[in-house]
Amino acid sequence: MAQYDQPIIIKKVKKKGHAHHGGAWKIAYADFVTAMMAFFLLLWLISMTTPEQKQGLADYFAPAALSVTTSGAGGVMGGNAMDNSGNRMSGSSADVIEAKPASPQSADQGTTEIQIGGPARQQGSEQQASSDSEFNLKSLDNQAFHSAAASIKQAWQSLPEVTPFMDNLLIEETEEGLDIQIVDQQGRSMFPEGSKYPLEPTRAAIAAIAPILQQLNAQVTISGHTAAGGRYDNPRYGPWELSADRANVVRSILGEFGMGEDRVKSVIGRATDEPFFPNDPYMAANERVRITVLHAPPPVPVGLKP
Repeated sequence: MAQYDQPIIIKKVKKKGHAHHGGAWKIAYADFVTAMMAFFLLLWLISMTTPEQKQGLADYFAPAALSVTTSGAGGVMGGNAMDNSGNRMSGSSADVIEAKPASPQSADQGTTEIQIGGPARQQGSEQQASSDSEFNLKSLDNQAFHSAAASIKQAWQSLPEVTPFMDNLLIEETEEGLDIQIVDQQGRSMFPEGSKYPLEPTRAAIAAIAPILQQLNAQVTISGHTAAGGRYDNPRYGPWELSADRANVVRSILGEFGMGEDRVKSVIGRATDEPFFPNDPYMAANERVRITVLHAPPPVPVGLKP
């Protein structure tokens, strides 16, 4: 009877799925695809470049102390010379000093090479230094002119009476320097018809640029221009007189508001000689005054006193 009282044990086995293997292979495959893409892109770029571009790339990655010359017979260096003192072409003064002359004549020639080569190289260095200095000065001028152009635009935008005439005020940076033009538009003039005196908004716009031009160490040319087909009541007063008078009045306003007389290089009237639109000399925009700020310092240095 004791056997019937023994408990019955039931064992249940649960099957589990396979363990997660991770995604490292995906990262490795992505890196492989990226590398292949970069490789084929490199092949495509190489096939598209010209021999000159390839040579430029090779020169860019060449050692800094390697100098390319046309002399030499090839080989590993390909006619190039390596020097501890930096870039120097074969046949320079150091090479001539170390070489032993084969005859008295060649020795004299070697001495002549040394005597001529030294000053020539010094003169070349001076010319290079002078060229670098001129380049730096021009770069500084360009920055100053760029800043002046931005300042002039800000000065105009800050004047409520000038804001409606912003389309009549043009400013552009050119190879000569800075080109400022006050032009007429159809139905919106900057000068009364036939008058040499500007309107009040025009006067305010001219006055705003005077202090900015004074800060530039440059000369200014002012030219007046008229459109073709104008009518003049006085037969002795025509486009030449009007354009010259307008340019001179602009010069006077600039001087009144801070620009020195030493900044003015020339004041001239062009009449209809140089229209803004050569294909249509009758357009209103040909009626204008042009102020050109040149890359040239004034004849009298700033701060010089007698």
